[in-house]
Amino acid sequence: MRKPLFTGSAVAIVTPFTDNGVDYPSLAKLIEFQIQNGTDAIVICATTGEASTMPDDEHIATIKFAVETVNKRVPVIAGTGSNDTRHAIELSKAAEAVGADGLLSVTPYYNKATQKGLYKHFKLIADSVTIPIILYNVPSRTNLNINPETIEALAKIDNIIAVKECNLGQVGDVVNLCGEDFFVYSGDDNSVLPVLSLGGQGVISVMANIIPQDTHNMVAKFFEGDCKGAIKLQLQTLNLIKALFSEVNPIPVKAAVNLLGFTAGQCRMPLTELEDHNLELLRSEMKAYGLIK
Repeated sequence: MRKPLFTGSAVAIVTPFTDNGVDYPSLAKLIEFQIQNGTDAIVICATTGEASTMPDDEHIATIKFAVETVNKRVPVIAGTGSNDTRHAIELSKAAEAVGADGLLSVTPYYNKATQKGLYKHFKLIADSVTIPIILYNVPSRTNLNINPETIEALAKIDNIIAVKECNLGQVGDVVNLCGEDFFVYSGDDNSVLPVLSLGGQGVISVMANIIPQDTHNMVAKFFEGDCKGAIKLQLQTLNLIKALFSEVNPIPVKAAVNLLGFTAGQCRMPLTELEDHNLELLRSEMKAYGLIK
């Protein structure tokens, strides 16, 4: 039986930027905040971390910094996906070389692929490394779905062990087809409990950037049998989640991290600053949640 990289909440952590590159001191503070508040794993350089705007040397240096800062206290999972299979392989091998515990690999976007192409793409990546891989199925961003039958075939590859699933309608099929030693994580903060109820292991979360303890506790309570407590936490997060997704991720969550008093900086172009009315909505929901005054 394979073991999951983590059970609980993994934060898809933002990357603080300055005009000159990554703000590593600020990233270190964010990582410490996460570990001190119950986060079960750090996902670095993924969508929320704006990996698509990072040159390869910066991308790998940031993964290396996260690995060294975390220092084995929780798993570090590196985003290394690409719509160019060769590029994804290069990034994956480099992330393994700097000590990542696992990889998050997104479906190819823009050029897309057939289901046969998806299988070959992920198999070639898996064959290039030895560390575990979490597939990332996010049709809203890629306009491409990994069908449950394709996930079933990929799950037979030893180091493809999980999927971050944003297509809630197929979670049950994936669990049924892939069995107990393949793991499903929610890719949407507003559907953590539905995924857990169908056999999921946790969430790779945006909201955990600002509420790491509650996100961890939501999953922990579910597995402890405190379903009412877990439901209460999920329901109380919903308005905050709406504010965190009032514009394309990670525009609002970086603003939220800044409002908490950390330095996350601005998003890189083509992402722009949060619109004023959405900033006020975010500030209002953070106040209602008790995060700021």
